[in-house]
Amino acid sequence: MKQKFTKQFVDKLSCTKATARLFVRDTVCRGLCVEVRSTGGKTYYLSYRDAQGKQRLCKLANAADVSPAQARQLCEQARSQVVMGVSEPVCKITTDDFFYLSYLPYVKTYKRSWDTDVSVYRTHVAPVIGKTALAAVGYDDVTRLMTVAAVKLSTGSQYRLYVLTRYMFNLAKRWEVAGIEHNPTDRYTIKQSKQHRERYLNRAETQTLLTAIAHSVNPQLQYIVPMLLLTGARKREVLDAQWQDMDYERRFWRIPFTKSGRERHVPLSDAVLTLLAQVPRYADCDWVFPNPKTLKPFRSIYHSWHTARTAAGLGEVRMHDLRHSFASFLVNAGCSIYDVQKLLGHANVSMTQRYSHLSQERLLSAANTAGDYVQFRSDDDAQA
Repeated sequence: MKQKFTKQFVDKLSCTKATARLFVRDTVCRGLCVEVRSTGGKTYYLSYRDAQGKQRLCKLANAADVSPAQARQLCEQARSQVVMGVSEPVCKITTDDFFYLSYLPYVKTYKRSWDTDVSVYRTHVAPVIGKTALAAVGYDDVTRLMTVAAVKLSTGSQYRLYVLTRYMFNLAKRWEVAGIEHNPTDRYTIKQSKQHRERYLNRAETQTLLTAIAHSVNPQLQYIVPMLLLTGARKREVLDAQWQDMDYERRFWRIPFTKSGRERHVPLSDAVLTLLAQVPRYADCDWVFPNPKTLKPFRSIYHSWHTARTAAGLGEVRMHDLRHSFASFLVNAGCSIYDVQKLLGHANVSMTQRYSHLSQERLLSAANTAGDYVQFRSDDDAQA
């Protein structure tokens, strides 16, 4: 069977259990075929004849991970080796090929921060091993990559680079990319920093900050910062908030895309409703806190935020610390860790346990009330 491969066509291909598997050839790229298995799996191959005229197959990639256009590129590379006399062609895709043709299309389907991966790859990985055949990357190459990066990056950034590189090769193994039998990062160890620098605003600092943002050149900052403090939402969630997601009747804010990729609902407290009533609205604008000049979400508010926090004498406070402060407000007011977990949208309570120590002073005060009921005499009183 022959057919021009399109994503829709390949996705619809199926095979019965009786047939077990079938091969379909592409009419555009010579030698490209896709194997369709009864289990639902599909794999691209280069079909060719060796020097003895025997029909052979060279595995290219899992059809779920690459598009037909990308499969054609891999097929052309493998077929060129056959033409040059390589009896057993290996799909010598480079690290760049794998990142852009396989890894990136895959992570784009679920990872909102895929553009960060692109930036890290282009800046640090590509200059060192980008042109190296993926299957030829070894332990020494990984060591060289991390050694070069260590000069420029903080410990945390080095760890993120290591995780990206390790994940790339894990996917290559999982997808059975030709020549990938082990992960070259396995022998390299890097310690992840366990320190969490968390800063919590107290009542006085909060008021000082609110006073400073009221004088900001960014007129929206006076609404954005209180929204962060009152909801514990992440910066990007607030900047991308839309009026259509504010349910005033049931009093919740629907956040359709969160860091975990799951929708969540944030309660609209009385204070949040009061704040939203003061936020200026713009005609034909869906965003709650848009840039007044473009009527689109801010890409960054760092300059106005940094100016305001510096003016308030809180230069070390990060915008994400407003989320920590929201959690501290709740814990110190007597809310349970499970309430905080729900309001912050944490997937599990272990992520919220970092705030448990904040309730120590409140718990000590509560424990002291037992002294009002249990009266006993000290040794001095007894002697008297």
